[in-house]
Amino acid sequence: MILQKNSTIGIVELPELGLFDPNGKNLLADRRGTALISKQVLLANLQSAGFDAQLINLRKGEHQEAFGKVTWNDTELTKTYLGQKINDIDPSAYEAWGVTNNFSQHRDIARMTIRHLASKGRPVVVGGSDAIAAPQVYFAAGAVAVVLDKSGAANGPIMDYVLGKTPREELSGVMLANSSQQPSPRAKRFLSPEEWALPELSVVQQCLGTTYKDLRLPKEGALIGSVFADIGCDRKCDFCQTPNYRLGYRAMSPDRTLQWFKAQKDAGAWGVINSSDQFLGRILKKGGREDILKIMKGIREMELAVFYPNGLELKKTTLGRGINRKEGLNLTPDEELIEALWGWDGKTGCYLAYIPAERPVFGRQNYAKLLPWREHCEIMKTIVRAGLPHIIYGCIIGFPDDSDETLLHLEEAIVTLYEELLTINPSLNFQVLPVSIFPIPGTPQASLIYKSGLLRFDDPTIFGGVWTPSVDTNYLSYKEVVKWQMHLMQIGSSYMQHQ
Repeated sequence: MILQKNSTIGIVELPELGLFDPNGKNLLADRRGTALISKQVLLANLQSAGFDAQLINLRKGEHQEAFGKVTWNDTELTKTYLGQKINDIDPSAYEAWGVTNNFSQHRDIARMTIRHLASKGRPVVVGGSDAIAAPQVYFAAGAVAVVLDKSGAANGPIMDYVLGKTPREELSGVMLANSSQQPSPRAKRFLSPEEWALPELSVVQQCLGTTYKDLRLPKEGALIGSVFADIGCDRKCDFCQTPNYRLGYRAMSPDRTLQWFKAQKDAGAWGVINSSDQFLGRILKKGGREDILKIMKGIREMELAVFYPNGLELKKTTLGRGINRKEGLNLTPDEELIEALWGWDGKTGCYLAYIPAERPVFGRQNYAKLLPWREHCEIMKTIVRAGLPHIIYGCIIGFPDDSDETLLHLEEAIVTLYEELLTINPSLNFQVLPVSIFPIPGTPQASLIYKSGLLRFDDPTIFGGVWTPSVDTNYLSYKEVVKWQMHLMQIGSSYMQHQ
């Protein structure tokens, strides 16, 4: 009896992007040591579907290679990829390839990688937010299919198809490069995160990070894992691609979530990046608050540190949970919930959190989903009282109505808040992260930016990044936005890389 060998798939993590000025300074943060977030989910998904899927991490390495020049802010920048040399991969090493790219800023690197992988005729399947928003770009580079489904349900069938096998299910949630009859772009079924296969120990170990934005960790050689415990969103923000995926909001149960955290612990992680910015979406459902408390209690019992990189919605940490009832919003801080989420006892709990700022006076319409300034400050004080040692305080700048006056008011408000927080914890590490608005492909905000005529660059390595402002406001040039960005970054303590 001949045993049938599982088809091999190479899952590629793209190299890192660098933008170097003439003095050799990289304008972007080097994230090569950061944990791989989505690859755990994807590799486990494909392996559980019967494929021999293996990680090829091109971000891991010391190679640097220039691939172009661009002038920005009166400075010639050299576009460079960092990690492993793309052309060192044997395009015939696997029967099929998978590439994911979520960011338009990495689009050029993705295209170079796809062209090389496809050069020997092996099929390349592409996924990720940028590929979903601009599939033709990826087809032109040589991809045979783009996965539109974010839940994981479409992965097995499309891999069957490109490998010349009969798909285990009718194709859906994908787009094909050369087909007059396209499958349904909407997946006919979705996987809930509860159904995602747990990764094998070796997969988790390969995806662990060794650094987090140069943050000093209390334990020498600490490793950092990652968990993505939900998909979708309960809101529709004009700067976000998630509503386009029409997933609703789907979350893992507490028990399943803790199994993922335990997998990180078993692989040697000291801390875990809780990657979802919608972790608190659970609170809108009956029993959701108790689910969150159970998850956080379980994490503490494992003695893990937690990082929140994307900003939990503060309105959901109030007694009113952010729900606008007939009697109005109850914006009183939920102290028990805040302590569970952001408390740090020196050993376990939340070690670092990105927290989105508000607009105190001007530009509030851009932040309509968030808290009024006074209530925001009360939540911030409650968070700091819980012991959180590191805060990245993120504010978006460069909206069309931004001016010197509006940004000056923003600066004054943040400085005042920072000083108040220091009275609670004088050793607090508080760093302002003033990210610039940019056109995220496929979003209503991107359409408005293009229509406004305020975008000054068509190179995705520039317009796709928050550290290379590329959009004028009605009152400021993009160069003036750059100056404000550098100025606002001086607030607080610069204890880590800016991105």
